[in-house]
Amino acid sequence: MADINGKVEEFDRKMLEMGSDDKGVILGLDGGATSTICVCMPLIPSSDPLPDPLPILARAAAGCSNHNSVGAAAARETLEQVITEALAKSGYSRSAVRAVCLAVSGVNHPSDQKRIVDWLRDFFPKDVQLNVQNDAVAALASGTLGKLHGCVLIAGTGTIAYGFTEDGREARAAGAGPTLGDWGSGYGIAAQALTAVIKAYDGRGPETNLTGSILQNLGLSSPDELIGWTYADPSWARIAALVPVVVSCAEAGDVVANKILYDSVEELALSVKAVIQRLGLSGKDGKDSFPLVMVGGVLLEVNKTWDIGNEVIKCISKDYPGALPIRPKVEPAVGAALLAWSTFMKECRTDHY
Repeated sequence: MADINGKVEEFDRKMLEMGSDDKGVILGLDGGATSTICVCMPLIPSSDPLPDPLPILARAAAGCSNHNSVGAAAARETLEQVITEALAKSGYSRSAVRAVCLAVSGVNHPSDQKRIVDWLRDFFPKDVQLNVQNDAVAALASGTLGKLHGCVLIAGTGTIAYGFTEDGREARAAGAGPTLGDWGSGYGIAAQALTAVIKAYDGRGPETNLTGSILQNLGLSSPDELIGWTYADPSWARIAALVPVVVSCAEAGDVVANKILYDSVEELALSVKAVIQRLGLSGKDGKDSFPLVMVGGVLLEVNKTWDIGNEVIKCISKDYPGALPIRPKVEPAVGAALLAWSTFMKECRTDHY
């Protein structure tokens, strides 16, 4: 940690000597259970519409920054690493940063936000505007280009549904991790598939093609070996990487794999419906339109007959026809940067008037 800070301070001095901090920059971070992305954008003038394409000065990637998954110390080190790398690539120092939006999975309580804000206060100059959110907020902003209205469904390694009304009310469903019921996530899908293999092997469940496909994918020869493989490193992302195998088996007609996917679709749709209902996003008659942003590897549009994302949309649209599906053209880290930018510009206008 001290070594990283020393390198950052040395880099800051060099950038200041070169006079590269005059205009100011914005940082947006998206930290999930698999990876953490930081983008650096110039401080652009207020405009509508926004420039297309958006100006991105630099992008950096690192590992997991969810403190629930890797612990507080490792999460903090990852965030330090990715911010430092993004600034180095952009040619700017910390003194050039005007605002930061850090959207990280595992931020579920004000105490989580306070802990990260306290660290950021140590890392950046005191006048930098800081905004810490759950990673779902950045994902929503990536689809609405910085406007917090509508609902986002994230389904990657983990899953969460998060929504905002135009007057600022918010609600969430799921996002508590697989132990507490996030079975529509990539981890949840893959864990159910592994369980099905073990049950088929010991006689508690029906035979399934998942057995041969998963063993072949992992280079194992017997379901017995799955026990050692699973507990050697039970990280969420490692387990979730088996989702494509489950989808392939379902497409080939495997009954067990199909049930796992259909159950997951129901779980994902249920989390979105819970947010819609709590916020009244669909209006009194249930037909008002609102953005439904779809993010995450599980929901990606792919050239396959079993498209989890489209099945989720169908399930939601039956009850809420006003849902307007959006698959973002920019990544969530850019959404976080746009949130930082819009909040900063709003404050500047308030101070001016």
